[in-house]
Amino acid sequence: MPDQPSATEMYDVPRTETPKRSFPVKGEPVIHKVNWVGLKTLYMKEVRRFFKVHTQTIWAPALTTLLFLVIFSIAMGRGGREVLGVNFATFVAPGLIVMGMMQNAFANASFSFLAGKIQGTIIDYLMPPLSEGELMLAMTGAAVTRAILVGLALYAAMLLWPGVDMSIAHPWAVVWFGLMGAIFLAVLGLLTSIWADKFDHNAAITNFVVAPLSLLSGTFYVIDNLAPAFQAVSRANPFFYVISGFRFGFLGQSDIGNTNAAVLQSALGLGVLNIALAAFTYAVLKSGWKLKS
Repeated sequence: MPDQPSATEMYDVPRTETPKRSFPVKGEPVIHKVNWVGLKTLYMKEVRRFFKVHTQTIWAPALTTLLFLVIFSIAMGRGGREVLGVNFATFVAPGLIVMGMMQNAFANASFSFLAGKIQGTIIDYLMPPLSEGELMLAMTGAAVTRAILVGLALYAAMLLWPGVDMSIAHPWAVVWFGLMGAIFLAVLGLLTSIWADKFDHNAAITNFVVAPLSLLSGTFYVIDNLAPAFQAVSRANPFFYVISGFRFGFLGQSDIGNTNAAVLQSALGLGVLNIALAAFTYAVLKSGWKLKS
């Protein structure tokens, strides 16, 4: 019948072209410049690792550091003793905050690579498409994050402590010296985890390097009370500039020097030191020493 469609017309369905999927040419890199997704993923993985046990990694170090304030305030703060024009508890509090920040930055950064080498999971850090700089930045950032959380916990506790004045005179000094101290110990911890073959090696650096340099850096005293030879030794200790500069941010004065120029020179020196240490750690990491060989 003429009004009925032919078989050709019935099955003549318009065809749609299959969209072409574009794939990169073999050998052409998919990730350009910075792998932000990978960097963020590793950073969040490291943060979640220590935050899962926050009682141990944040609150316990904060409580331990707070005990120093209790002990030294009772032992040395009697009789209204003043240091740098403030009572002893107010003098020692900023140093304890930044000391706790530095020690925990080191503890966090010095764990991951070492645990990976011992447990045989180091390949999980080396196989993803992350450059050495991205790997270093993510792990250092996570360690600094833990340091900041410990510092905030200590600051909040000391705000409630009777007789302690935590007013801030120079916010820039608090931020700069706090970050420089945390970054310095985070990079040092990362370098330690590359070098160490067992947890005893890590503990040796903690007990014989980090702890002595922290306690002998003017946290509980001003170096003007020391003999000239010991003053020279203290001024060669980078921890001294971190703690004194951080204290300057709260009190407006420190044993670095009461002038802004002296504190600014110390701030610049710490920045240069961190750049030099980071460059050395990057070179070691890129060489694959004790990680890939």
